[in-house]
Amino acid sequence: MQVLVVGSGPAGLILGAALGGRGHHVISVDRDPGPSPDGWRRRGVMQFAHAHNFRPQVGKLLTQEWRAAYDAWMRLGATPIDGPAMRGVLSRRETLERALRQAAERQAGLELRTGHVDGLVVEDGRVRGAVVDGTTVDADLVVDASGRAGRIGSRAHGERIADQLGGDCGLAYVDRTCRLREGVEPGSMNTPLGFIGEFTGYQCLLFLHELGHFSVALVRPTADPELKLLHSQVAFEAACAAIPVLAEWTDPARSVPTSDVLVGGALRNVYRSQTLIPGLVTVGDAVATTTPTRGRGVAMACMQIEALLRLLDEGADPVTVAGPFDAWCEENIKPWVADHIAIDGGMERRWQGEDIDLGVPLTSDLIADAVQADPRIAPYAAGYFAMTGLPADLQPAEPLARAVYERGWRPPLADGPTRDELVEIIQRQPVAMAGR
Repeated sequence: MQVLVVGSGPAGLILGAALGGRGHHVISVDRDPGPSPDGWRRRGVMQFAHAHNFRPQVGKLLTQEWRAAYDAWMRLGATPIDGPAMRGVLSRRETLERALRQAAERQAGLELRTGHVDGLVVEDGRVRGAVVDGTTVDADLVVDASGRAGRIGSRAHGERIADQLGGDCGLAYVDRTCRLREGVEPGSMNTPLGFIGEFTGYQCLLFLHELGHFSVALVRPTADPELKLLHSQVAFEAACAAIPVLAEWTDPARSVPTSDVLVGGALRNVYRSQTLIPGLVTVGDAVATTTPTRGRGVAMACMQIEALLRLLDEGADPVTVAGPFDAWCEENIKPWVADHIAIDGGMERRWQGEDIDLGVPLTSDLIADAVQADPRIAPYAAGYFAMTGLPADLQPAEPLARAVYERGWRPPLADGPTRDELVEIIQRQPVAMAGR
């Protein structure tokens, strides 16, 4: 089988390598030529340099389907972690993608091309390939792994295909990457991944990466224009200095910045069904996009790849495999997007001063948080945290969590300034004020 994969990010390369390893000929096309001696900007991939964590699904799929890529990832410093609730790998997104590119260049059956896909070739009602930089590339199956902005299927229909579920999430973030100085131990952590802190009106995330690298992210409601000032370097640094755990990590005596302050672009929680054009299947962020606050993106892509490979291995026709694959995604991926929409909406409302609404079903994050007050919830939450189950697996624990909140318990806030105090701190910075 000749396969054309549009997009050479994690989803496209992992799927392409797995199909190449099964004896198929795969061409993976991306407009980005890959890393160079001067660095790698990864055009068109906003999240490339931003904070990431990698859930168990990523390492599991690589060890099963593409051991050479997993070993290359480990050689670049990626660090597997084990914890009671979650296993994963500590790494920057760039480090993962470098490892995949290195392994892809030596993978039998996988050919990398740099180019732009102008459109699909459709004959007799099915996709027969695509036009790449003006030249037709024939394929028995075309895979759209072009990312969250991917819309090549809509071109075949002649119209834009609407998102089936979701939209703008109401949250925004800024972040920065840093690296611990040689010999310095990591700072305070409350998760094997780093630190997750909730404050009155905002959130901070600190993700530990490989070889002492780490990312600091500050998340706010998009409806809060005053916290938008955090995009200024001086305001961001002032905020980090005011939040004790971040002050510990970003103390110049302990770490050095390795990037500018980065602004997370339009954050969306979106689910899209397959276009169901014979000969075309969509995977990765082109199916499901979620905000980075829960680190689900690459994990969901790996779950999709594993399911698609299983369908093909079991004899599904490549021309029509999008149908059963769409049914699988509807059952196993869409619930995670719906979960994110509910969580982010509730978080935004609480950051704006609302209390938990006990008149409606509790969202998954609130049920999982209540394990701190009622350990009986823990068995229901384990699969949710690791994404080995579904959000619905938490529902039997909802009455237990509801009783916790009805007694007045609320998830404890991290040590640090409130939203109003943080605004006062950053507004005192002259450069931040000049940029208003």
